[in-house]
Amino acid sequence: MPNSGVHSIIPKDAWELLQKNPKAVLIDVRSELEYLFVGHPKGAIHISWIEAPEWKVNPHFIAEVRKVVLGGIISDHDDNENSVDSAPVLLICRSGARSLEAGKALRKEGFSDVYNVLEGFEGPLDAEHHRGTIAGWRYHQLPWEQC
Repeated sequence: MPNSGVHSIIPKDAWELLQKNPKAVLIDVRSELEYLFVGHPKGAIHISWIEAPEWKVNPHFIAEVRKVVLGGIISDHDDNENSVDSAPVLLICRSGARSLEAGKALRKEGFSDVYNVLEGFEGPLDAEHHRGTIAGWRYHQLPWEQC
């Protein structure tokens, strides 16, 4: 884990963690247009880190994530698991940069089990300036959907 306290996880391991831990949540931090039209991991919850047209950090991001973790999706808390520490929060974006920044912000606000999905949904650009050809959630053929 880097100094930021955000765990790094590859897409296949992220999917495995989500399958094994019913408390884990996957949050897609890309813009609404990316989430809807490019596609997103199946079961991902959309909460933008930054959003068009201003491309400023969502001032409600932390509160919205906290609602997801504590507001009903994670409802089977044990006595010692009633805080934001109880649920692993996995973050994904296009290539892993925005989700890392969002993860750092969550860590600063007390979330202890935060993961950045390396490679993101589409992965880095290849030699032809295309995404999705060398890495990413879709490249690894993990479940995804498109609106």
